[in-house]
Amino acid sequence: MPVKHLKKAGGFTLMELVLGIVVFAIAMSLFLSLIVPQARQSADPILQVRASELAQSLMSEIVSKSFDENSSRGGGTGRCNEAPNPDCTASNALGPDGETRGTYNDVDDYDGLNQSGAAIQNSSGSTISLNGRNLYEGFLVNIIVFYDDDMDGLDDALSRGLAYIGNNKLIHVTVTTPTGEAIAFSSYRSNY
Repeated sequence: MPVKHLKKAGGFTLMELVLGIVVFAIAMSLFLSLIVPQARQSADPILQVRASELAQSLMSEIVSKSFDENSSRGGGTGRCNEAPNPDCTASNALGPDGETRGTYNDVDDYDGLNQSGAAIQNSSGSTISLNGRNLYEGFLVNIIVFYDDDMDGLDDALSRGLAYIGNNKLIHVTVTTPTGEAIAFSSYRSNY
């Protein structure tokens, strides 16, 4: 009687399976270490665009306001700091003159405005949302306004006295994204 040879059963040994799992785990960790940072960074441009849009919107709103509380809003009657009109607001009194966010009427009312998330409001004092969802959750807005007649980017009140009155105000709007990146816009508003 002829001897029959048994065929070897197909498959992987335990050692081959363990080695395969280890190689797969190493390959996946390398792959994920390259992909995950890219996915995180892909959100950054979207946040930067939203922050820039918000900063530009606020800047446009601010520069459209009167130069000062004592400026003529009707036009043609002169500027503050020109006789017989009253002086402009002194540097130590810049900020809201009793107005709320929806009723700001001059540039320096925005000085010291700090808002974040759901507290970020539009020019009418309403929360900025779309379909009931806050568009700027996690964002932070900070606005500083000061006299800068020599246009060097520094507050003139620091070198000329706390009650300084000038004819150029520097408006500095900073919007910080949820990832902590600050987007800054600056503009001058002159007394004209």
